[in-house]
Amino acid sequence: MSENVYIIGAGIHPFGRTEERSGREQGVYAVRQALADAGLEWPDIETAYGGSAAAGSADIMVNELGLTSLPFTNVANGCATGGSALASAQQAIASGMYDLALAVGFDKHPRGAFNAKPAEYGLPEWYGQTGMMLTTQFFALKIQRYMQQHGISRKTLGLVAQKAFQNGAVTPHAWRRSEIDLETILNAPMINDPLTKYMFCAPAEGGVALILASEKKMKELGADGVKIANISVKTRPPNSFEVFQAGVSIEEGGKPTVLASQAAFEKAGIGPEDVHVAQLQDTESGAEIMHMAENGFCNDGEQEEWLANGWTARNGKLPVNTDGGCLACGEPVGASGLRQVYENVEQLRGRGGERQVAGPDGKGPKVGYSHVYGAPGLSAVAILER
Repeated sequence: MSENVYIIGAGIHPFGRTEERSGREQGVYAVRQALADAGLEWPDIETAYGGSAAAGSADIMVNELGLTSLPFTNVANGCATGGSALASAQQAIASGMYDLALAVGFDKHPRGAFNAKPAEYGLPEWYGQTGMMLTTQFFALKIQRYMQQHGISRKTLGLVAQKAFQNGAVTPHAWRRSEIDLETILNAPMINDPLTKYMFCAPAEGGVALILASEKKMKELGADGVKIANISVKTRPPNSFEVFQAGVSIEEGGKPTVLASQAAFEKAGIGPEDVHVAQLQDTESGAEIMHMAENGFCNDGEQEEWLANGWTARNGKLPVNTDGGCLACGEPVGASGLRQVYENVEQLRGRGGERQVAGPDGKGPKVGYSHVYGAPGLSAVAILER
């Protein structure tokens, strides 16, 4: 029987742009925060997993943190890098091999859009020449198709972004700290129809670190732990339609997010109705809308009603992306998935400040859900319990 695993320390370096600090240094900053939060020193950590997409190998962090000879595994899994690092750390403790582990992610992307290369994803050069390696184009076409199939309006896309900036305005680690009204969002310059510039996230910088412990170690330390109920990572099944895919199947296939969500709920022994706060991948406004349904929180098309009624706001029946998500925080790929889990740890501990969710009994949320999605069609879901 596997060990129960808890998050006992959480640290974050503010997202956005920090010219004077490298991506790795932002990760080190987050690790030191997490150690202080857990009341530990760096030599206490027994194993570590981490990565970045554009800021170098994570294991080099030991130069700043200290040469303690611990095993430090570099993780590279696109947007699921952070989620995969967390899953690896969780499995290391659940197996009984270790009592304390670190999961860390950081990044420092250059300004402008992500610049993926076709060959790195097993695609021919012509696919890049069509412009489809530019994710803004792919996501715009995907949400266009979804809007036509399920009756989603442009106003609803705008409401997602408006909520994100409202939440970001009260989040210390967010990049975009100003509210933006719906009319401004809808009338902003069009990037790829139907998505305006305020409906997209931007490549960014930041770092997040989480310290995991076995139940025995948590009790021994007297630490403030949040239980990891389950983590599930899935890649694309047949006939799914994912980013950096050169065609759409005529058959309706499965989706990696649906598979990861179902597996996580099943192994945690709960359902979508039991979740009190959720962080969903919102690379752009349409992604949050589609992922609401793919993670089982509503049916396709019901997002119109959800957003119109404010059900995903901080005071709604299911607060979504309470720190502003990728839209307000930006997306440093290596750190983004861990930021979601960090936010849920803060919410479940009651440390959310102005963005704190009340929960079903007014005493804070008890179940937090995080979901990350990325190229070339992979998804990670983590469920936390208090």
